[in-house]
Amino acid sequence: MATSIPARDFTVGWVCALPIELAAAAEMMDEEFADLPSQPADSNVYSFGRVGVHNVVAACLPAGQMGTNQAAVVASQMKTSFPSLRFCLLVGIGGGVPNLDHDVDIRLGDVVISQPSGQHGGVIQYDFGKTGSDGRIARTGSLNAPPTILLNALAKLRANDLRGKTQALTYLSKLSIQPRFMSPGPEKDTLYEASSLHIGGATCAKCRSEDEVDRDTRTTTDPVLFFGNIASGNQVMKDGQTRDKYSQELGLVLCFEMEAAGMMNNFPCIVVRGICDYADAHKNKRWQPYAAATAAAYAKELLNTIPPLASSNLDSSVDSCPKPHFIVPFERNETFVGRDSILSQLLEKIPPSTNKDACQRTAIVGLGGIGKTQVAIEAAYRVRDTHPDCSVFWVPAVDAVMFENAYREIGRALNVRHIEDDQADVKSLVKAALERKDVCSWLLIVDNADDMELMYARPKLASYLPSSRNGSILLTTRNYQAAAKFSRSPPLNLQEMGGREAAQLLCNGLSESQTNDKQSITQLLEHLTYLPLALRQASAYMASNQNVTVSKYLGYCQQNNRKMVKLLSKDFEDQDRYESILNPIATTWLISFEHISRDNPLAARYLSFMCYLAEKDIPRALLPPGEEGTDTDDEMEADEAISLLIAYAFITKRDVEDRFDIHRLVRLVIRNWLREQEREEEEVTGTICWLYECIPWPDHQNKEIWMAYLPHAQAALQLQDWCTDAEALWKLLRITEESNRLLGKYGDAEQMNRQVLKLKEKVLGPENPSTLVTLSNLADLLKNQGKYNEAEQLNRQALKLKKKVLGLENPETLTSMNNLAVVLEHQGKYDKAEQIHRQTLKLRKKVLGPENPDTLTTMDNLALVLYSRGKYNEAEQIYQQQLELCKTVLGLEDPQTLQGMNNLAVVLEHQGKHDKAEQIHRHTLKLKEKVLGPEDPETLATMDNLAVVLHSRGKYDEAEQIHQQALELCEKVLGLENPSTIASMDNLASVLRRQGKYDEAEQIHQQALELSEKVLGPENPMTLICMNNLGVVLESQGKCDEAEQMYRQTVKLKEKVLGLENCETLISMDNLARLLRNQGK
Repeated sequence: MATSIPARDFTVGWVCALPIELAAAAEMMDEEFADLPSQPADSNVYSFGRVGVHNVVAACLPAGQMGTNQAAVVASQMKTSFPSLRFCLLVGIGGGVPNLDHDVDIRLGDVVISQPSGQHGGVIQYDFGKTGSDGRIARTGSLNAPPTILLNALAKLRANDLRGKTQALTYLSKLSIQPRFMSPGPEKDTLYEASSLHIGGATCAKCRSEDEVDRDTRTTTDPVLFFGNIASGNQVMKDGQTRDKYSQELGLVLCFEMEAAGMMNNFPCIVVRGICDYADAHKNKRWQPYAAATAAAYAKELLNTIPPLASSNLDSSVDSCPKPHFIVPFERNETFVGRDSILSQLLEKIPPSTNKDACQRTAIVGLGGIGKTQVAIEAAYRVRDTHPDCSVFWVPAVDAVMFENAYREIGRALNVRHIEDDQADVKSLVKAALERKDVCSWLLIVDNADDMELMYARPKLASYLPSSRNGSILLTTRNYQAAAKFSRSPPLNLQEMGGREAAQLLCNGLSESQTNDKQSITQLLEHLTYLPLALRQASAYMASNQNVTVSKYLGYCQQNNRKMVKLLSKDFEDQDRYESILNPIATTWLISFEHISRDNPLAARYLSFMCYLAEKDIPRALLPPGEEGTDTDDEMEADEAISLLIAYAFITKRDVEDRFDIHRLVRLVIRNWLREQEREEEEVTGTICWLYECIPWPDHQNKEIWMAYLPHAQAALQLQDWCTDAEALWKLLRITEESNRLLGKYGDAEQMNRQVLKLKEKVLGPENPSTLVTLSNLADLLKNQGKYNEAEQLNRQALKLKKKVLGLENPETLTSMNNLAVVLEHQGKYDKAEQIHRQTLKLRKKVLGPENPDTLTTMDNLALVLYSRGKYNEAEQIYQQQLELCKTVLGLEDPQTLQGMNNLAVVLEHQGKHDKAEQIHRHTLKLKEKVLGPEDPETLATMDNLAVVLHSRGKYDEAEQIHQQALELCEKVLGLENPSTIASMDNLASVLRRQGKYDEAEQIHQQALELSEKVLGPENPMTLICMNNLGVVLESQGKCDEAEQMYRQTVKLKEKVLGLENCETLISMDNLARLLRNQGK
């Protein structure tokens, strides 16, 4: 059986365009691995294997779809699904460009590898640019060169090839002995003059022999390696004269192909092409298999020159658990019967005290409705009774939001620090708390862990399960694979109830007259396959309908069986269950639902609505009113409807008042029924409309409300394709977008925003003012993630359209002007940013008035640009003026006022006014922690700025402590690749250098520089600051040559980006001069 390797362990991507190329790639694998589950947003189909020390994931373009765009899509999805990929190989066939005048004698079967040459990076998109009057294309932009690791490997490959020490021919021989991949032979390799036209069909048998080019016979049939530029475009090149024309224009290329241009700027990549034709009129497919084989062989040789990558680990700590707790959302089931055997096994395994050397992991697996949750509840209460010193926690794993909310409740009970912060990483905080050595013993019950993707792919909830010798975890799941992956020990398989205990469960609460037919009881138990949930439902139905006996209920179950099975087999049947095997629990549910619909339409309406929400923790306040014409305010009718659903166990009460759960299979059954009745469109639309009406616009004051409603909005939006009310849909999407933004989940918010934008463009048009506001919001979310180039592009697009539609002086137009200038400032385009800010400020004073909050925002942003340009006096003056206006207009504790205080302190610090700067920063930090919370991004910025001032004052120990705290919080709240995190990292390294901790400082400076280059680009001002600071620490260690090289590179880029007279440029020039002077240069 093939080994299964987790997605995180794959480090090399291999992309092909054709199936024959993928087949050759698979043959080159030293070992093939088992397939992995696909990701929801990834349409690629992968092959997995190992080449040498590298785990390789390979993908092929969709059949019949070629070109640069499709290649970019495949690469992007691969990179998302496999986050540990270091680089990619684009391997396959191409059309060679022979040029005997320049001694380029390329033959069929030879191999071309992309390598930077001249002004190009190895790949040139020859069909992209502006076409001039002479028909020539003026190419704009350039494509990235392969990463350094691949270029170094390429150099070694060339050296080995010159020495005859490669293994490529060995790899090729193992493949080319297969008939499919054999070489057609040199006699089948004919080159024609560029102007020669093809005559005839698939072969060149009828082509003019006088057009053949006379070439010297090679002394070997082995493929020859060529290195240089490859031309890439979206059209097949099959004309010799056009081929040569482009080659001359591009400074001589070696090969034409159709995919590389789509990948070079999206994925660190190198291109390996086996030559299968000459890109002329005489193209055919005869050489394709052998060319694919030669390319694959040399790609493998290239990989085997690259060493593996080492890994590192991170650690964290939080507060511990102070006392035992019992957090189980269900009351004890007083009618619980049987299950003695499995409960005995559980009570021997799950108390933490039974194994003091490890965190015990136990799984219960079984069919939905078999009673896993009921057994787990009973086990929880028995552990509480027999082990009063042990905390018991309950976590539903039905979706990520419910999982996190349960963790948040645990964190509150444990008094975990920062658990209530808006952007807290709740799951990590609670996991760390439960893993502390001084924590009290605990049992964590993870219920309904059925979704493999949710648990082990994205968002990988299993990674947040704690591991401690003081703890034990019990997991319930329908999925045997999930149970096996969770624990090395075999899971406890919960079977159907025995006949005696099943009969006792069925007959509980029923009268003797309903249960006097013992034969019918036996038949009904068999019909319901002894499933506890089905038996409880049947019993509840008969208890509420005294005239229904067991015999009559059995008759209901036996009517129209075929129709019901066909109806209910679609959505929730197990993968290995044949359609002929009945799904009896669904049969019971459908009978009950039909009677509920007849007897209590409001209860049926509630259930139809709830089936589109998340399964757990449904607030009663979310339930919709009755149909028009009914008494929707009758609380008694509502109570009766809810009680009826509880009686059938369709929903269950939680310990929290007016909160309910719906069983996940009930959800699917009711959805199926509504779909079959052609009511799904109506119901989904109604659900989304009602949720939009119920959920308030999110802010800090009403967080408790919208956090409770958010899982249900997200669940309903999963079915948005059925919604016919576009306006209600985008309004609910906007609410979830804003909720995620407030939580610091900018990527999720961006995804929601893009859906809103698509809807508005379709319904309202791309130039509607509402559409333009959404476009601006998208640009702002991109800016928050450091995606400045795309943010700039969208801001310019929004500004252009707003000027056209709304006019220059419309407040929305001015907002876009302000936002564009902010992004330009982040990119170091200070001249243009200052110009736009001054224009915006003038217009906002005219249109909105000098004291309008938007006007004050522009004043703040203008001062920031002036500060960035070193114009500290003018920046201070504007900050002072803006701050006084903010205090007057908005109040001292308004977030905008607090930001003004922070910015004023920053500019004072750069003027050497350290005492005043420190005083303002401390005051600002105290207020921000109070108003925004200790983990708000703005609070973290002030924390970092305070540490910078302390650094400047020589208070290095305190500065280091605050920098460390700020960096840890930035990584948790914003992520490692956020610009604020990178800046905090660089600041920490600087204070470490001041304390003589040079090795640690150099390591962190290097990491900050690499991240800044990756996220922001090599010429971003933040990147240049990181470069300068790395040079300083190198100089401090006596690494003068490296420091000089870094300083010279920094000065050159700062002069280009910031200008010669910018203060940052002058700092780097001074650093370089000092170094040279100290060296006697």
